[in-house]
Amino acid sequence: MTAANLALAQRMSDLGTESAFEVLARARALEAQGKSIVNLGIGSPDFRTPENIVEAGIKALRDGLHFYTPAKGLLVVREAVCEYLHKQWGVKVDPEHVLIVPGGKPTMQYAIAMFGEPGAEILYPNPGFPIYESLIRFTGATPVPIQLREQNGFNFSAADVLAKITPKTRLLIFNTPANPTGGVVPKAELDKLAKGLEAHPQVAILADEIYSRMTYDGEQHTCFLGYEALRDRTILLDGWSKTFSMTGWRLGFGVWPAKLIAHAERLQINSVSCASAPVQMAGREALLGPQTAVAAMMKTFDERRRLIVSGLNAIPGLRCVNPKGAFYAFPNIEGTGMASKALEVKLLNEAGVAVLSGAAFGQYGEGYLRFSYASSTDNIREALRRVKDCLAAAPAKR
Repeated sequence: MTAANLALAQRMSDLGTESAFEVLARARALEAQGKSIVNLGIGSPDFRTPENIVEAGIKALRDGLHFYTPAKGLLVVREAVCEYLHKQWGVKVDPEHVLIVPGGKPTMQYAIAMFGEPGAEILYPNPGFPIYESLIRFTGATPVPIQLREQNGFNFSAADVLAKITPKTRLLIFNTPANPTGGVVPKAELDKLAKGLEAHPQVAILADEIYSRMTYDGEQHTCFLGYEALRDRTILLDGWSKTFSMTGWRLGFGVWPAKLIAHAERLQINSVSCASAPVQMAGREALLGPQTAVAAMMKTFDERRRLIVSGLNAIPGLRCVNPKGAFYAFPNIEGTGMASKALEVKLLNEAGVAVLSGAAFGQYGEGYLRFSYASSTDNIREALRRVKDCLAAAPAKR
C-alpha cells in the first residue's frame, strides 16, 4: 500500500489554531500520567449552567423539538434576543436581522469571509482572540493589527485605529470586554471611533461583545449597535457561552445589517445549516428567565479577579494591570527574563500550572501570559503558590 500524496490547498497553511485547546490537551495528557495540573488556561466558566436553562433544554427534547429549524433560528428565540438587547442596552433590533449560530465563532467567520479576499485589509486587535488573524489570513486578506498597550489598560485609541484605515480597508474588528487582556474600551473612546468611522463608509464593523455582561469596578458596557449612524454596517457578535456558563451548549447570535443578513444566512446554510433546536430553546430561557445566577457568578468572578491580580503582583518578575472585564488576567513577565512560550511550557511541565503564552494572541502579546480566573479560589491560590515557587529558583528583574 503506497503512501498518499495529497496536494492540499495553499490556504490551509495560513489557517492557525487556538492555543487554549492545545494547552488543554497537553494538560489532560499530563493528568492521565498522574501529574497534578491546575488549569488556568481555558476560557470556560467553571459554574454549572443554571437549572432553569437545563430544564428548558430537556423540555424541548421531551416536547419533540428534534428537527431542523430555519437557518436563521427559531423565531421565538430571535425575538428573545431582540427583547434581551433592548432590556440590557436599550437598542432596538428586528428579529429578521438576527442569526442564531452554534457558538460565537460562526459570526466572526461569516463576517470575515464576506469581506476578506486578496488585496483587502482587515483591522483586528492584537493581542486579541487568535481566530481573528487566522481567518483573515485564510481568506487571503491582509491582517492589520491594532496594538493594545499595557500602559493604556490594553484599550485601543480611536485615533490610532482611524489612522490605520486605508482605501483597502474592508472590515474593522474590535472586542470589548476583551480576550485575553480583560480590557474594557471606555465609552468616550468608542464615541470618538464611531464619529471617525462616519468618514469611512466603505468599512464594515464587527463588534465582538461576547463578554458584554462581564464588567467590574462600575464599568458600563457600551453596545456598538447604539451608534445609529453606523447601524447599516455594524455586525454584533454575542452569545450564551460566557454569560450563562453554556460553553458546551454551542450557541451564539449575530445581529446583521439589512444589507448583510441574507449573505450571512446563505453562509450558515452552506456550512452548519442551523443551530440545535432544543439548545435554542434553552438559550431563550437564559435570556428571558431569572438573571440571579449571572449576578452571583459575576460576584464570584470579581472576588477571584482581586485575588489573582494581587497574587500575581506579589510574585517577583511579574506585574499585572487590573482587568476591567471578562475573566482573564494578562500579567507582564518581562521581569522573568523568559519568552512567553518558554514560560508557558515551564509552568506546565515543572509547576503543573496550565496558562497561555501571550504570543498565542498575536505579536504584541509577547512578554505576557494569560491566566483565566474561571476556576475556583482554591485552584487560583494553588496556582499562584506553584508559579511563585517555580520562578523563585530563577533570577527575576523588576
